[in-house]
Amino acid sequence: MKLAVVSAGLSLPSSTRLLADRLTSALVERAPEVEVEVIELRDLAVDIANNLVTGFPATRLRAAIDAVTEADGLIAVSPIFTASYSGLFKSFFDVIDNDALVGKPVLIAATGGTARHSLALEHALRPMFAYLRAVVAPTAVYAASEDWGAEGLSERIERAAAELAGLMGKEQPVRAREDEVVPFEQQLAALRP
Repeated sequence: MKLAVVSAGLSLPSSTRLLADRLTSALVERAPEVEVEVIELRDLAVDIANNLVTGFPATRLRAAIDAVTEADGLIAVSPIFTASYSGLFKSFFDVIDNDALVGKPVLIAATGGTARHSLALEHALRPMFAYLRAVVAPTAVYAASEDWGAEGLSERIERAAAELAGLMGKEQPVRAREDEVVPFEQQLAALRP
């Protein structure tokens, strides 16, 4: 089983890469046999730009695209700039065929300087992967500067990794109890005297 990890962090060191690594470690704890390939978009920026204008990926970019499209699961992490994913992150997914991620389990995550940008996961990343018809894990992980070392981040990472492992078929997710479905007419009849 293969896992691709896409990190769109621009700096070295990068909090985006740190979050990607923590998510990856949490998943590998649940599925030690998973082969992991990390794709640092920072190193592919020129190749991505060239692909956008020529329509042809360079060898390194082709290898990264193949790693993502052939993986059984994907962790995708972007820094948040101006309330959305980075241009580099979006451009990478723009050069991947629109049908290449259909049905692929994806865990989305992001980093930012303030918690005010946390909804970018829900209004930018999740819709993009929904458009690509990927299966996005319910828990998205956002880490603002103040989250590192604070209570809550580790729990979100663990929950999201468990969900991705479940989507990849490596772990059974915790399921809510299924109540018996009572038809609406029957419920109304029960209310009548």
